[in-house]
Amino acid sequence: MADRLVLALAQLNPVVGDIAGNCSKLTAAWREAAQKGADLVVTTELFITGYPPEDFARKPCLLKDVQDAVRGLARETASGPALLLGAPWQEEEKIYNTALLLDGGEIAAKVFKYDLPNYGPFDEKRVYDPAPLQMPVDWRGHRLGILVCEDMWTPEAAAHLQKNGAQILIVPNGSPFAMGKQQQRYALARDRVAETGLPLVYINQWGGQDELVFEGASFAMDATGEIRAQAKAWSDELALTSWNINDGRLEPKTTTVATLPENEEAVYHALITGVRDYVSKNGFSQVILGLSGGVDSALVAAVAVDALGADNVRMVMMPSPYTSQESLDDAAAVAKGLGCRLTTLSITPAMEAFEQILAAKFAGCPSDTTEENIQSRCRGVILMAMANKGNALVLATGNKSEMATGYATLYGDMCGGYAPLKDVYKTLVYLLALWRNRKKPEGALGPEGMVIPEHVLIKAPTAELKPNQTDQDSLPPYNVLDAILESLIEKDFGTADIVKQGYDLDTVRRVWQMLDRGEYKRRQSPPGPKVTAKHLSRDRRYPITNRYREE
Repeated sequence: MADRLVLALAQLNPVVGDIAGNCSKLTAAWREAAQKGADLVVTTELFITGYPPEDFARKPCLLKDVQDAVRGLARETASGPALLLGAPWQEEEKIYNTALLLDGGEIAAKVFKYDLPNYGPFDEKRVYDPAPLQMPVDWRGHRLGILVCEDMWTPEAAAHLQKNGAQILIVPNGSPFAMGKQQQRYALARDRVAETGLPLVYINQWGGQDELVFEGASFAMDATGEIRAQAKAWSDELALTSWNINDGRLEPKTTTVATLPENEEAVYHALITGVRDYVSKNGFSQVILGLSGGVDSALVAAVAVDALGADNVRMVMMPSPYTSQESLDDAAAVAKGLGCRLTTLSITPAMEAFEQILAAKFAGCPSDTTEENIQSRCRGVILMAMANKGNALVLATGNKSEMATGYATLYGDMCGGYAPLKDVYKTLVYLLALWRNRKKPEGALGPEGMVIPEHVLIKAPTAELKPNQTDQDSLPPYNVLDAILESLIEKDFGTADIVKQGYDLDTVRRVWQMLDRGEYKRRQSPPGPKVTAKHLSRDRRYPITNRYREE
């Protein structure tokens, strides 16, 4: 037996359903690893189908295509390194979330996922069959303990592998991004390492898939819990890790330890990834968005340009009689700073047309939010029409604070194919804008320097649907609103718990009511990338029709 082992971590960006394309990416990575002397190439959970395949994983035709593709990959391994990959796999009448070891031209071993997550964005119990605890895999004189994603998050599977002679824990993952998630992964990995005394390799996919984004950030950890290799986040990487073999123990050498983005920088990368991959993986090349002169649309514009390039981002300013000159100037400054052309189309003729159409029906009725919503819906119609003509995707510009409280117009400013800020509270919108003005992210296609004018950041937020309107006419101050919403959504606190934190009872009740009553709007909102612990659509499932009222 050799006294040295090289494990290659193939951190790649799969496309759900593109079995041939995913196999091609993996084959290219495997061949590169072979040239660099790798003994084993490890990639991510359900890589062959892309993650998560959701109910696709139960389609007989897909399962057959997967098995054919895996056997084709296995033939590649007749010589060279072995390959460990993830795929949905049918055994008799059961379908498992499976890690497959390919070596010597055949499928050498199958490891089935034991712990199926059924919370937040995961509903694997409806898709896969649970497996019993799995045994280590014998491979070229070594015993590999393979934990498929969630199997690392609880102690049972790792303890079982260690008890049965595993020398290393290898963890293929599809773990979505959320703020602070990487530190949680490190902590859980250290728990498993401390419990078993075994080193651990963690390999995570990266890229965007609908409302989930994945940052990669794969790593290798020694038996003391120290990080010995750290792959970059938000990019393809083939990370080679070298291991010494001493008395049957595998000990990783320190290789490249990348510095990972944190806080606003990490969230900004998540937004870029979500936009770029949602647009490109769905066959679009261009996006269109409405610029209001406010911070939300300015931030969405910056993210879109960083993700797709200025030539692929179209901006439209749609003034009404209530639009201020400063909003017109601010929108023009945003477009100029990002290098995009701005089209200006007044909605006044559309407002007048609707007023005439509805005059008889509205006779004697005072003006209210009805007329305000018509303005927003006029803008939505214009954006969708321009997108249809140009085969572009509309980006909605609403943030999580608005989505949560229902402070948005259904079929108006909520219309669009993707909502980059859907999981970004208003207070975080400002922090992201300030961060982007200070630093251009690695790989971003937008310009250097201040891309969101200072005036946009300091003026009072307003929808400008009536004279002298500001958001704070209808909502509590955003620092108060967001703190209450975070307690209600992320922490599931009740009214009394939040009041104990020092917030006004009437304000808390009002916010709770807005959150509850806005559910029907959120069901019809566009998808957007998950960046917090609890996404309004992916993680929070409440009935629209309900009569529960918290006392």
